Amino acid sequence: MDRGEGAVLWDVDGNRYVDLLAGVGVASLGYAHPRYVAEMSRQLERVHVGSFTSEHRAALVKLIASLAPGDLNRTQLYSSGAEAVEAAVRLAKAATGRHEIVGFWGGFHGKTGGVLPLLSGSFKHGLGPLAPGNYSSPYASCARCAFGKTFPSCHWHCVDFLRSKIAAETSNDIAAIIVEPVQGTAGNVVPPPGYVRELRALATEIGALLICDEMITGFGRTGKMFAVEHDAVVPDVLLVGKGFGGGFPVSGIVIREPIAFSKPWANPSGSSSSYGGNPLAAAAAHVTIQTIVDEGLVEHSRRLGAAMLAEMQGWEREIPIVSDVRGRGLMLGMDLVVPGTRKLLDKKITRWIFDTLLRRGVIAMIYNPEVRINPPLVITDEQAMEALGAIKSVLEEATARVRE
Repeated sequence: MDRGEGAVLWDVDGNRYVDLLAGVGVASLGYAHPRYVAEMSRQLERVHVGSFTSEHRAALVKLIASLAPGDLNRTQLYSSGAEAVEAAVRLAKAATGRHEIVGFWGGFHGKTGGVLPLLSGSFKHGLGPLAPGNYSSPYASCARCAFGKTFPSCHWHCVDFLRSKIAAETSNDIAAIIVEPVQGTAGNVVPPPGYVRELRALATEIGALLICDEMITGFGRTGKMFAVEHDAVVPDVLLVGKGFGGGFPVSGIVIREPIAFSKPWANPSGSSSSYGGNPLAAAAAHVTIQTIVDEGLVEHSRRLGAAMLAEMQGWEREIPIVSDVRGRGLMLGMDLVVPGTRKLLDKKITRWIFDTLLRRGVIAMIYNPEVRINPPLVITDEQAMEALGAIKSVLEEATARVRE
């Protein structure tokens, strides 16, 4: 790629693309946003590195505290998502004096050694032995329920199973339950309303922290400032990253006041990071979040996301390979399946779909059958519908190819 503006990219040959990927939800303000460029340039000319407090860092942590739910008012900054997750796990162990962590099937929290055991699926294949004390349980992915049940008649069977799993398989030393309010890597899987609230209750019941990983969902992606707000939940720790810095590598953990001073995590250098919260990173996050607030991008995400979801839901009736269209705000997904079945399409077909869309000027995470759509929050209505029109056309062509 050569350059970008808003939600549009141009390659070195001058070809134009509407971007529905945003670097996997990273480019929340799109490309070359004037305010972002100006503030980053200004900071680079002043001081760009150092672990001291800067003007932007001080303003950033105050802004986060004003936006985060409940008493989530203490923030520690890092450089990558996995680094922040590992810090949150250390904090949970310090705060509770326990050592076991529970995650979920389909969850993704990074690929470093400390969090890899929490992942399910192929990410950890061939990389053992992994650290003990980590467990994984089925997520509330209702379209593909691990138990073959239907919500709401299941009465939260997956949560009851998790409760039983903890009792039967762990040493009852759970420091934290870590969950994505909407699972990104699994295909933008949206659980039923109330799911995070059920996990909040379970964590409280067993004396564990609830860590909500909002690396993708945070700061407007789902049509709320934070996805936990859909369930009116205050977790003990909130993880932020990706779109948090508008494309600059910065992440953070936002902590409830009583937990933030748990030792040894809170000891001098016990939670610090060489690059975490450096002046340039703090400027990136501060200007990104302030712009999201000032330009009303959370409401834009809710409104446009609802319109895109309605358009895509129509495809389930019209295009036989489309199944389980889902989404909150500008975090949308669907499955591509063999017509008349729940079997996911072969990746050779989805790769053809991806390549064809590229030639028609749309970038989307459609190379896997579990499709993810995460455009920049600044995408216009016209750009969004232009891209969906191209996707619909290619999916219709793909259906014909599948039936040949």
